Amino acid sequence: MLFNSIQFALFLPIVFLLYWFVFDRFISKSKYQLRLQNAFVVVASYVFYGWWDWRFLLLIAFTSFCSWGSGMLMQRVENQQIDPNLTGGGKSLEINKLQRRKKLITTANIVLNLLILAIFKYYDFFVTEFAQLFHISTDGLLLKVILPVGISFYTFQALSYSIDVYRGKIEPTKDIVAFFAFISFFPQLVAGPIERATNLLPQFLKKREFDYDTAVDGMRQILWGLFKKIVVADNCAVFVDEVFKTYTYQSGSTLLLAAIFFTFQIYGDFSGYSDIAIGTAKLFGIKLMRNFNVPYFSRDIAEFWRRWHISLTTWFRDYVYIPLGGSRVSKAKVVRNTFIIFLLSGFWHGANWTFIAWGAYHAILFLPANIERGRSNAFDIFLGGVWVDYF
Repeated sequence: MLFNSIQFALFLPIVFLLYWFVFDRFISKSKYQLRLQNAFVVVASYVFYGWWDWRFLLLIAFTSFCSWGSGMLMQRVENQQIDPNLTGGGKSLEINKLQRRKKLITTANIVLNLLILAIFKYYDFFVTEFAQLFHISTDGLLLKVILPVGISFYTFQALSYSIDVYRGKIEPTKDIVAFFAFISFFPQLVAGPIERATNLLPQFLKKREFDYDTAVDGMRQILWGLFKKIVVADNCAVFVDEVFKTYTYQSGSTLLLAAIFFTFQIYGDFSGYSDIAIGTAKLFGIKLMRNFNVPYFSRDIAEFWRRWHISLTTWFRDYVYIPLGGSRVSKAKVVRNTFIIFLLSGFWHGANWTFIAWGAYHAILFLPANIERGRSNAFDIFLGGVWVDYF
């Protein structure tokens, strides 16, 4: 179900009215009010996602259950009592053993989630490239499965939860309904922002109250997002697609104009969808993180990547770049870390060599600013918002 579809235009008001003015009043005196409120979010989100292909509901449910279960297992390990008679080296040995168990649980969940992502998104790509390299037939080797919509988004969201629980940044939640709502929350399920458990999950652990001003603000942001998507992006796409489809017959000035239009198209698409997601979440009393901050007003490539797809950039920064040493290592390793980040970012966008080339290109552009800034590098500094949120 797309945000700019008739189905969503009917789905959203129905869910909104049921959520606040029918279902919420029905359960207002129930001691399970919060859980039932979250259960309604899960049902609505699964209807939203299953509208495209109901079979992939099993996949998101499996990812959600495994990630929730990993948190519960880590909490069980954390709660294990250490023999009070142990002292010195014996006590340290027991603590290290428990820490290794937590690490094993986290690693297993990460591997499982990435394996699912790899099978659906990258398996056919790697098999095809390997077969072409060694001139092997791919008959019977390709899965030819449909790529589940939003799998990259909710997989990264699930991974962040497991990693943050392991690091002690968030307590594992026992509330499986709230956790399923956190993973499947429909406004940001298929196009982000990629939320962290530290921000989104606690909002499902407390009751939401309807706020008129917040709802009006949400509607305003939805309309602005639709303007970006339908008026700006879709109209630019008509010209861009026609020019790029016949690029061999076009003049240089026409190709340049199409490239400029394309920059507006992709910004209108991505930023517009993010605005609709953030605005829709506000209608349900949920605050999502900002995902774009007028990136085309950036002064250099480093600032651009602090303003563009912020949820993805900061995800790679916190869970890949900094654990690799960030910029607090030798210059050779800074170069390595930068290329890893951008190559992964390119590959995250799609299983295609063009995305990998795009990642390498941006890594090369980014390196001078990153090395020059030393410890105060572009991945470690987050630009504070100074512009109107709707941009």
